[in-house]
Amino acid sequence: MPAYFVTGTDTDVGKTLIASALLTAASAAGVSTLGLKPVAAGCHDTPDGLRNDDALALMAASSVTPLHYQEVNPVALPAACSPHIAAREAGRRLTIAQIAGYCRGSMTRRAGLTLVEGAGGWRVPLSDRELLSSLPRELQLPVILVVGVRLGCINVALLTAEAVLRDGLVLAGWVANVLDPDMAFLDDNLATLARLLPAPCLGRVPWLPGQTAADVAAHLDVQPLLTQPSPR
Repeated sequence: MPAYFVTGTDTDVGKTLIASALLTAASAAGVSTLGLKPVAAGCHDTPDGLRNDDALALMAASSVTPLHYQEVNPVALPAACSPHIAAREAGRRLTIAQIAGYCRGSMTRRAGLTLVEGAGGWRVPLSDRELLSSLPRELQLPVILVVGVRLGCINVALLTAEAVLRDGLVLAGWVANVLDPDMAFLDDNLATLARLLPAPCLGRVPWLPGQTAADVAAHLDVQPLLTQPSPR
């Protein structure tokens, strides 16, 4: 049952939209899906407790039912900031072992495709001692990289890919998410990324305001993720 960790070149590069679109594409192909956001910083109060918009989007894109919010987002933190600061402000101490345990519990549902979305970029602190990048290493998940395509994206994409590989993980694929529609030499930049990133491109998502997961799914190729082995 393939499972992957979704990271990005930075915060706000469209990780949730791309992850939701990949789940949507897999569902359209007849594959059961599960999206997880184990740590979410930036949650709002509801009658049912703290909720995060990214986690709710992944939940909506998951076909496994019945699915409870706490299975998708077991650690919901109010402050919209780095997880280690949000956890401190909430009076919580987070560990990779704890978060990995939550993920393993949710992943017992054995969906045909499971995506575990990180927070921010690759080297986001979870605590004063641990980084969130240790989670996919603990779970032995291949990584999908969402590249926010704008000025400077080549550098951060290559640095992130190097870090993923240095951590001993597989870079399973990457997605180009165009954030700047007026970026100079857009096609040249995308060609450079395709040449230098050591993984297949799963799709190029054009900049269009208000895109839904279904809209984006049309620009993605989910098949490599459904056939590639994913060790746990």
